[in-house]
Amino acid sequence: MKFATFPLAEAEGLLLAHTLETPTGTFRKGRVLSAADVAAIAASGRAEVTGARLEPGDVDEDKAAARVAHAVAGPGTRIGEAVTGRANLYATSAGILQLDTERLLAINRIDEGLTVATLAAFDRVQAGEMLATIKIIPFAVAEAVVAKAERQAAGTPLIAVAAFEPKTAGLILTELPQTKASVLKKRERVTSERLASAGSRLGAVQTVPHTASAVAAAILSMHKSGHDPILVFAASAIVDRDDVIPAAVVEAGGQAMQVGMPVDPGNLIMVGRLGEADVIGVPSCAGSPKLNGFDWVLERRLAGLQVGRAEITAMSIGGLLKEIPSRPQPRDTEGG
Repeated sequence: MKFATFPLAEAEGLLLAHTLETPTGTFRKGRVLSAADVAAIAASGRAEVTGARLEPGDVDEDKAAARVAHAVAGPGTRIGEAVTGRANLYATSAGILQLDTERLLAINRIDEGLTVATLAAFDRVQAGEMLATIKIIPFAVAEAVVAKAERQAAGTPLIAVAAFEPKTAGLILTELPQTKASVLKKRERVTSERLASAGSRLGAVQTVPHTASAVAAAILSMHKSGHDPILVFAASAIVDRDDVIPAAVVEAGGQAMQVGMPVDPGNLIMVGRLGEADVIGVPSCAGSPKLNGFDWVLERRLAGLQVGRAEITAMSIGGLLKEIPSRPQPRDTEGG
């Protein structure tokens, strides 16, 4: 592609670089100039015009954007029409955004004229929400650039949405002598709202004493009745692998896979399994509807995504969430 300021005698067929006002009207950027257009520009007093002329081997901006968009789009996405060198990807359902960040970076490093911008990996998205935009900066890029991007995107999808799967969760609330009924009711309500926002529902709710044996019995009861996930909201925060909630999961025949996470608020979580069901020890900060580490774990599991030690430790980057009024600074007086 040749981009330059051309004399009007050479302007027919150019892509106009900048919007111009002429006696016959406004000519918008990107317009392909006809002989009549050139005459109108001349009538405005101009002797030259800035534009671009495509050459053999060039792919115009809309076609290039569309090709790259189709190459990177995976399940759960919809591609919008390419206009002015831009093609957008949208979510077809609510869920969690999945990105192959390394390969997307590789595409962005092919040529400065080809750009792919996305939301953050593992963002929660709604149906119809924009996920990514593919923008071609000049009026055209070389075929070799587009072809290289297509090769880089071949294979597993680079951009996809893992849709939320409707589930029925069980909730176990533990209590100590000083536990207020109002606290238990709020925890039940907030948990129900969290689940509903992701297309799931709260099923059975049990309140039991804060002992390993009582919690283990409740976990087994919930598991037998088919609840998944099983959420355990303790009256006292989980502070050790041998604490009440992890011990109860083991007593029930399950596994406490991870105790604690590098996300704050949300540090004092437990992620476990009993058979095929998730058992999650809920951190006390989840008594508030504000974003915390529990949301990241719960939402990924409701979307069918793996959440093991590797995934949890990776949450550390960006895992320092906003301060909340109830938590003093520095964060050294209370877990959550």
